[in-house]
Amino acid sequence: MKFHVVTLFPEVIDAYTNASILGRAQKEKRLEVKTYQLRDFVTNKWGKADERPYGGGPGMVLQAEPFIAAVEKIKKNKKGVKVLITSAGGKELTNAYAKALSKQKEVIILCGRYEGIDVRVKKVLKAEEVSVGPYILTGGEVPALTIIDATARQIPGVLGKFESLEEGRVASHDVYTRPEVLIHKGKKYRVPKVLLSGNHAEMDAWKEKRRSGKGA
Repeated sequence: MKFHVVTLFPEVIDAYTNASILGRAQKEKRLEVKTYQLRDFVTNKWGKADERPYGGGPGMVLQAEPFIAAVEKIKKNKKGVKVLITSAGGKELTNAYAKALSKQKEVIILCGRYEGIDVRVKKVLKAEEVSVGPYILTGGEVPALTIIDATARQIPGVLGKFESLEEGRVASHDVYTRPEVLIHKGKKYRVPKVLLSGNHAEMDAWKEKRRSGKGA
């Protein structure tokens, strides 16, 4: 699967996707993430990609032309490439959405900044807006990385084993490792006895209760 990310800050995307699991997935050719500097697609001599909003208001709005030019270059002679725009008002990113997205061969993500992207980009490119949560961030790079990370996990082989995919097994948000007894400022914090029992049925039941918020 291949992601194309159009952004004013490609170094942010590169730093994360070239490290750890995503970096390994790229080396193994299971995933590819390519970044594009939005300013490379502007037509003015100053490399300016934003302008003041019509109708007034604070901040600046990213112009439509460079995004459209970037996408047209990426999609040239290609079919079925999905275009996404990071937006707080977009469709919610869920594991189900990420799993469906992982079936795509190529996906383009457009990262907003400042007051957002000229809405005509969405209309011209028939792009889909995606939100990673009900809050506002300073830019679309973190949401883009969230989309990539959540989707990459759904690609066979990226995590190494299917057992590593939490939603495919019984897992709790509460996890423990050695030592069995952690002593801090004279107080002992112990691993629950059930996790030391070796009884997989009881351990799974405990994890299920913890995941549902019913267990102590």
